[in-house]
Amino acid sequence: MADAFGDDLFSVFDEDQAGSSKKVTPKSAAQSGLSELMPKVKAEQVETVEGCTHEVVLPADEEYTPLKPRVGKAAKEYPFILDPFQREAILCIDNNQSVLVSAHTSAGKTVCAEYAIALALREKQRVIFTSPIKALSNQKYREMYEEFQDVGLMTGDVTINPTASCLVMTTEILRSMLYRGSEVMREVAWVIFDEIHYMRDSERGVVWEETIILLPDNPCHVVYTDYRPTPLQHYIFPAGGDGLHLVVDENGEFREDNFNTAMQVLRDAGDTGGNVGGKWDPKGRKGGTKGPSNVFKIVKMIMERNFQPVIIFSFSKKECEAYALQVAKLDFNTVAHARTDS
Repeated sequence: MADAFGDDLFSVFDEDQAGSSKKVTPKSAAQSGLSELMPKVKAEQVETVEGCTHEVVLPADEEYTPLKPRVGKAAKEYPFILDPFQREAILCIDNNQSVLVSAHTSAGKTVCAEYAIALALREKQRVIFTSPIKALSNQKYREMYEEFQDVGLMTGDVTINPTASCLVMTTEILRSMLYRGSEVMREVAWVIFDEIHYMRDSERGVVWEETIILLPDNPCHVVYTDYRPTPLQHYIFPAGGDGLHLVVDENGEFREDNFNTAMQVLRDAGDTGGNVGGKWDPKGRKGGTKGPSNVFKIVKMIMERNFQPVIIFSFSKKECEAYALQVAKLDFNTVAHARTDS
């Protein structure tokens, strides 16, 4: 704790007898007092299958009790083979122990959250699912409602079915409930923190810290995997062009030849002048762009190659409106969707 605040916080300055120099004398009593108040914990490695790492953090004076295999039917069945980190996390949940799951985006962490929800509902208990922002809470509510039905939403702006067994809310709402001593918390068996890396946020991270501190203490397992099920690739779509160029492959190797090709497309587009490729009309005349914009080309190509979903950022309200009008000409519905919509 002393290191966290700097040595000066627990130091006194004394002059020597000669008065010619100063020295720093640690205030050992204060330091030892704080260290005694700090909880003593230890981390132990848990033997697991290849493909993930499993550790458990527990009080230093407690002995680790190995997890027991599940007895009976699983709370939720999946139509696919679970990855090693998913099996380890679910084993922790079946043993009624907390678990922190660390894996890449799209690795399948939501599988573990869904299992905890299914287990709580089966045992007639309540569960809280938290997210950092209201928009994400709304999305998770829709997804959870389709899966479990007995789901409510609490974001401060919107409250839907607050007596549901599964409540989706922002982390700030949960912290407020804990401070107030809400009766709901007496019935909660599981709390799921989505996007818990927000704890590192300089302004809002304290919300996650306080919420976790206010929740009951128990051993916490940490399941980690660096396996990336969805390869990460970087492409360039040069303005004025009509295709993608792979510049960094799934192995992290830079494709210099593809990069040079993309740069040549950019140079050629610039040589042909002005608004080729649908660049924004600098005079701001009505209509906005000349011909299909680059955004229109990208969206059309992504839909044709089934690369969706996609997020495209444009930092101009005027451009967003123009792009929306162009993209509205595309049909994103399949035949099945068209029948449903009609």
